[in-house]
Amino acid sequence: MKEIEEKFMTQAKFSALVEKVVKESNGLVNYIEAVTSICDEFEIEVETASKLISKPLKDKIKYNAQELNYITRTSRGVLPL
Repeated sequence: MKEIEEKFMTQAKFSALVEKVVKESNGLVNYIEAVTSICDEFEIEVETASKLISKPLKDKIKYNAQELNYITRTSRGVLPL
């Protein structure tokens, strides 16, 4: 039974693995790269991984994407001039 649990990927386990990869890289790997790396390692399709990404992890990925100019920044609470 325990062997099955170890092979089954949960949202918490996936998030912990991503955080570990980012932390151990000392800033060389961002959250987007970490997610794709974990997907490759555990043979998870990237499209399926969206179900495994927690809200805090999504926020970190969104921040990375904004920093890399992959997506536009959202400016909530700021009136346009």
